[in-house]
Amino acid sequence: MSQRVLAAVVAVPLFVALLVLTLLVPMPYVTYSPGPTVDVLAESDGREIIQVDGHRTYRDDGQLRMTTVSVTRRDTELGLWPLLTSWASGSDAVYPRSAVYQEGRTQDDDEAEGQVQMVYSQDTATAVALRELGIDFDPAIEVLQVQPKSPADGRLAVRDLLLEVDGRKLTDADQLVEAVQAAPEGGTVEFTLLRDGKRESVEVEPAVIDGERRIGIQLGQGYVFPFRVNVNIDPSIGGPSAGLMFSLSIYDTLTPGSLTGGATVAGTGEIAADGTVGPIGGIQQKIVAAREAGAELFLVPADNCRDVEGADNGDMRLVRATTMHAAREAVEAWVDDPDARLPSCGKAGS
Repeated sequence: MSQRVLAAVVAVPLFVALLVLTLLVPMPYVTYSPGPTVDVLAESDGREIIQVDGHRTYRDDGQLRMTTVSVTRRDTELGLWPLLTSWASGSDAVYPRSAVYQEGRTQDDDEAEGQVQMVYSQDTATAVALRELGIDFDPAIEVLQVQPKSPADGRLAVRDLLLEVDGRKLTDADQLVEAVQAAPEGGTVEFTLLRDGKRESVEVEPAVIDGERRIGIQLGQGYVFPFRVNVNIDPSIGGPSAGLMFSLSIYDTLTPGSLTGGATVAGTGEIAADGTVGPIGGIQQKIVAAREAGAELFLVPADNCRDVEGADNGDMRLVRATTMHAAREAVEAWVDDPDARLPSCGKAGS
């Protein structure tokens, strides 16, 4: 056997083994792909997604679709082949895992954080919609999360509005921390709260958690609305990016006529308490999902405009959204005249 043939006999199996190993060894990347879209004006499991108690509602034609992105879980191990497939796709994207998932956390941590963001997003969206309608309401401290097996578990609940602590009006989270720290060992802290519109009193006994006296809750900005608004969305959907579409849908539900003129409008964007629309991730995948769902207009957070160049939007118009108010006016202008000049993201918005 010649030296050249011998070298080939040795090299070919090594090359094949290296190729197989390369294709199978997990890589530190995750993929984004278009996720499902949800018409927030529709029903889910036989119930309206936007549920209102105590105020007249209007159910008209048209769709306002929130969009989602399917992201591989942090514990999913992807080899080179599926990553190359996603990279070559016209609708998917590949990102380093470190750019998407924070180190030192778990999948359960990610899901819990997503649910906190969803609760805050829904309540903020309601506040923005009511403010757009000129309806007054009061601020409050809201329970966004209750840690399992903590002192508050079974005593306090997500969306409880905390009004008083130990008989004192609660105006900020620091007061609650001080009351918990001041409670005597074996003693309790008494909360006066609103739950499902009813005033209740609840006592919680603090415990030492991670070296500090705590009761195991996460707080955020809440609101005491003059009537109840609930967004009945699939609990598996987390994150803050549907805030703009929630707010527009609540506004549409509380006003006569169809905001979209019977057409299908989709979009995305985190909503702030002042109505500002913030950027989100996976904008190109959301555009693809919206186009496939039949949307004719897509609302893009202003800070995401730089990310939509080359997006596969087809005939669907991309409209820049800076605030909920501006987004509402853009949709109304488009309904009046589909060829109207609207705030756009450069050439991609035309």
